[in-house]
Amino acid sequence: MKLSDKNITSARHTAATLLLWCLPLLLLVHCIALDITEVRYTAAERAVNILVPGGAYLLLLALWRRNGLTALCLIPVMVLCAFQIVLLFLYGESIIAVDMFLNVTTTNAHEAGELLRNLTGAIAVVLVMYVPAIVVAAIAIARKSTLGSANRRAGLAIGSAMLVAGIVVALGTPAYKPQRVLFPVNVTANIFTAGERTKASDAYLASSEAYRYGSRSTHPDSLPEVYVLVIGETSRADNWQLNGYSRPTNPRLSQRSGLVSYTKAMSESNTTHKSVPLLMTQLGCEDFADSIYTSRSVIDAFDEAGYTTAWISNQQHNGSLIDFFGSRADSTTFLADDGADHYDLELCSHLRKAITDAAGQKLFVVLHTYGSHFNYKERYPAEFNRFTPDDSSQASPENRQGLINAYDNAILYTDAVLDSIIGTLAEARCPASLVYLADHGEDIYDDSRERFLHASPTPTYWQLHVPMLVWMSNSYREAYPEKYAQACNHADCNVASSRSAFHTLMSLAGINTGVYKPCDALTEASFAEPQRMYLNDYNEGLPLADSGLREPDFEQMAAKGIF
Repeated sequence: MKLSDKNITSARHTAATLLLWCLPLLLLVHCIALDITEVRYTAAERAVNILVPGGAYLLLLALWRRNGLTALCLIPVMVLCAFQIVLLFLYGESIIAVDMFLNVTTTNAHEAGELLRNLTGAIAVVLVMYVPAIVVAAIAIARKSTLGSANRRAGLAIGSAMLVAGIVVALGTPAYKPQRVLFPVNVTANIFTAGERTKASDAYLASSEAYRYGSRSTHPDSLPEVYVLVIGETSRADNWQLNGYSRPTNPRLSQRSGLVSYTKAMSESNTTHKSVPLLMTQLGCEDFADSIYTSRSVIDAFDEAGYTTAWISNQQHNGSLIDFFGSRADSTTFLADDGADHYDLELCSHLRKAITDAAGQKLFVVLHTYGSHFNYKERYPAEFNRFTPDDSSQASPENRQGLINAYDNAILYTDAVLDSIIGTLAEARCPASLVYLADHGEDIYDDSRERFLHASPTPTYWQLHVPMLVWMSNSYREAYPEKYAQACNHADCNVASSRSAFHTLMSLAGINTGVYKPCDALTEASFAEPQRMYLNDYNEGLPLADSGLREPDFEQMAAKGIF
């Protein structure tokens, strides 16, 4: 039986009609979700976030009768929408920020694989949402599907009305910033900003060439000394026994003399590519954006003071500013560049060799660990699986206990690594000091928000509260007893870890520079508790109250006496 002309016409219109009315809704799913989750959005911003892109999508799909090609041209927008939805699965809020793009470009394939294996559900959702739309678009092109006149007129009218209404609301909203809240304008702007920062990082060696600290050592030249900065990765202060945690995650460090733990230390960034440059330079949040690409790191400060310097990392080169800092050392080692997995304890043998090669000279070493970075169970050998079951392969609220057990085992292993580093320094039998701090912490489904991992545009208490330690050898304490006394005096103070690291190292080593601030050094009587700041996605230094922290975060801070 033959189809009537009417039925043939109807079938020809189907694919184009589906694209007109269904695709804009699919492209607005994440906008609706952000309107719900982003509590900082005003009512006007929420309205614009739906009206402007929704109207634009309708207009684009209604302008041409054969809209299959138009739909395919929207694939880049679908990709950004999919990326945004995956982030919502991870963080429950937050736009695709500048730091998100930089994290993608500075994350190695192994780390990315670990994460993607735990996002299969989110990836499946976005595939189910957008792959059928692409298939329908292809069918529309193949069958030369066209919009009926009534649908086309309705699409043009509704799309125009939405777009005009959105523009009017935006123009009538004081200080409205589309580049920060309007999708996909904000994401596009963030892509360009990420590109600009990458370009600035690549040019770092040239842009910082003229910088000098003017460092001068005040300690006797004839006395060999060793100073070590250990950069931890993804470590939460709350999971450290030294900080009052109920589990014995620091059995070795708890027995070490000369060790001071700062229980109220908080990082000023929750992303590695910013927190590490912060802690390795004299800069704070307020001058990071203006000066980070023209300043040099603590390695150069020690080098100018006559020290032999070494950079030893258990991470791969990733093209970030951190790599360029490390390249300035007299010797540079990246263990993971061979493509194999290495445990952090391997850093100790390299440290021992650096001490031997220095042959009694003054030595400064930076050890960059892998710490407790997800996947947690891969960060420690089997003999450290004390807390079980330690299955961290399933990232979900239901498996929180398994994740916590694996995470605590990783902290237990960090305890052994740091104790071994301290033992290596003690064997050197000379004045020696160690400063350890984590770059940031981690969310592990800690409250009803069900947040996981770190580096989200809006931080949490667990991402910012980090462990920080200072250790001094017996001979150092004998030579400079006042440094140890002051370090102990400030153990219960509020500390900005990334702000104090540089200046504490300068104080310990007795190095004078034009930028040295005794008020930020934990080993000086003039140390002053800092104003809490956070370096946001736009590299703006903001008070914590404006950082995106929520009421549960401030409640946790209050419970720990942190302000």
